Amino acid sequence: MADRNGMSDKVKGNINKAKGEVKDQVGNAKNDPKLQSEGKRDRAKGSTQKGIGNAKDNL
Repeated sequence: MADRNGMSDKVKGNINKAKGEVKDQVGNAKNDPKLQSEGKRDRAKGSTQKGIGNAKDNL
């Protein structure tokens, strides 16, 4: 059954945002632009997922 309240999307979004933040910070510390880029992409994905979860809650 589909997730109607958006909680799953919000949780996944928060996880991806946290994972992205760690990758971005590690990439910054290691001077690794590729890892920083992956981190930024994961954070953006997490923000999108969280937004989808919020939108589902508002239906």
